[in-house]
Amino acid sequence: MDLLFSYGLFLAKVVTLVVAVAAIVLIVVNAAQRKRNQAGHLQLTDLSDDYQQMQDDLRLAKMKPEAQKLWQKQHKKEEKLKAKAAKRDAKQGTVAAAKPTLYVIDFKGSVDAHEVSGLREEVTAILAVATPGDEVLIRLESPGGVVHGYGLAASQLQRLREGGLRITATVDKVAASGGYMMACVADHIIAAPFAILGSIGVVAQIPNFNRLLKRNDIDVELHTAGQYKRTLTLFGENTDEGREKFREDLDETHQLFKSFVHQMRPKLDLEKVATGEHWYGRQALDLDLVDAIATSDDVIIKQMHHFSVLRVHYARRRKMMDRFSASASHAAERLLVKLWHRGERPLL
Repeated sequence: MDLLFSYGLFLAKVVTLVVAVAAIVLIVVNAAQRKRNQAGHLQLTDLSDDYQQMQDDLRLAKMKPEAQKLWQKQHKKEEKLKAKAAKRDAKQGTVAAAKPTLYVIDFKGSVDAHEVSGLREEVTAILAVATPGDEVLIRLESPGGVVHGYGLAASQLQRLREGGLRITATVDKVAASGGYMMACVADHIIAAPFAILGSIGVVAQIPNFNRLLKRNDIDVELHTAGQYKRTLTLFGENTDEGREKFREDLDETHQLFKSFVHQMRPKLDLEKVATGEHWYGRQALDLDLVDAIATSDDVIIKQMHHFSVLRVHYARRRKMMDRFSASASHAAERLLVKLWHRGERPLL
């Protein structure tokens, strides 16, 4: 009896030790994996295969059960023959020339243009493997935002041009202000008929609470070194000199914007289009803001005859709290956009 008890106690200790060691190993491996994946990873989707699968599924849905079986049998036979031929050619060293690749990037920009970090990774990955004949298509959607953010986003697309890749920008909904700054880097811009484009201008506004603070006997002191370190402030008393300097800065930024657009699209009549106004797709075509009218889906489907179409997306790893804050921010942004559209844009 004592022997069994001692054996059981020994066995329990061994099991406890094994479980503890396994738990430690699991924690270490998990931490290492989390560290490796912390930044993010590339997600690659073969849009050509997806489109072909969709076609096959729809063809089957239209057939009667008997015809479906015959089609599937014939399809499997054809696929086996293709695979066998490819294997034979590979052994003989006579591999057929592959189609060039059309890399598809999706950019849906927010006001602060934080998406540019993912765009940077996507562009870097494409440039690392691109070969002569490859092209890039960017599905662009953005109402614009901060100057430095969209300036960097446009510079990332310029890297593709400098790398010898032809760029097509498609706009299904909106590419205005900073969004159009990105679009004009492309060799070819295609917009849907009612997409919003243009808004080549600069805007800035700032509330001032100085009078409210004075009424409540609250003083705010602002000390600067440099005449124009601050022009307009939230709480201080703004001056005419500060306002004038603020407007000069806006005009200077506008001139830089116009120069960039002219450099990318020299045929544009800037006197007509750089007024801060926006236009819909067909109007934009008449003004040379875009080169053709079509949806991104039509463009991609047509290109499948000439290219292998590969979507490149950089998925950044986010913590639970980041996901929650991003969802809340997205909801607030959507609410603001809705209010803006109701107040300043026509509704259909």
